[in-house]
Amino acid sequence: MSRETLDYHWGKHHKTYVENLNKQILGTDLDALSLEEVVLLSYNKGNMLPAFNNAAQAWNHEFFWESIQPGGGGKPTGELLRLIERDFGSFEEFLERFKSAAASNFGSGWTWLAYKANRLDVANAVNPLPKEEDKKLVIVKTPNAVNPLVWDYSPLLTIDTWEHAYYLDFENRRAEYINTFMEKLVSWETVSTRLESAIARAVQREQEGTETEDEENPDDEVPEVYLDSDIDVSEVD
Repeated sequence: MSRETLDYHWGKHHKTYVENLNKQILGTDLDALSLEEVVLLSYNKGNMLPAFNNAAQAWNHEFFWESIQPGGGGKPTGELLRLIERDFGSFEEFLERFKSAAASNFGSGWTWLAYKANRLDVANAVNPLPKEEDKKLVIVKTPNAVNPLVWDYSPLLTIDTWEHAYYLDFENRRAEYINTFMEKLVSWETVSTRLESAIARAVQREQEGTETEDEENPDDEVPEVYLDSDIDVSEVD
């Protein structure tokens, strides 16, 4: 990734999202919240509020920059590698699926590796307590500014497939950009740390949910998770 791309991508695009968001939420109830909270609230059960796009793009870009490092790439180790091999068959198979998802994400968007610790399917709108088989790594393609937080997934890694992320260096050769990203930039140490945190959060939430389930859902009602039916979201198994 060249300095010119960094100057434009981080110094102009990312900066503009942050500046526009600050203007949008100034003096509103959103102003006192964390960026993640702004993303979730402005998603508004799929009926997105005006602040969502700038908030989500600001969050996505911060997450993207933290996902890479000079001299990155290679192969993960430990629990991350174990789960990748369990859920995708092998690390090489994961790479092919992730690259294919990123290359085929039409138009502007993001491709993610996420930890799914609920029973939510993007075709459903229910989210009961998960079974063990529901806890897995998934590859998700999202359009525009949308990210997996809105489905209660834990993002672990993302690649920006908006043209501004790669056009100065690779022009229309998105596949070459994706290969460079995966082979030379990904910080697997960061991804591993995120996975540890995601698993810990899932365990804590499941314990809390078990303790309060009968009280909150006395008739075995299933809590709802709202999806945006107007966007095309692909979870790549």
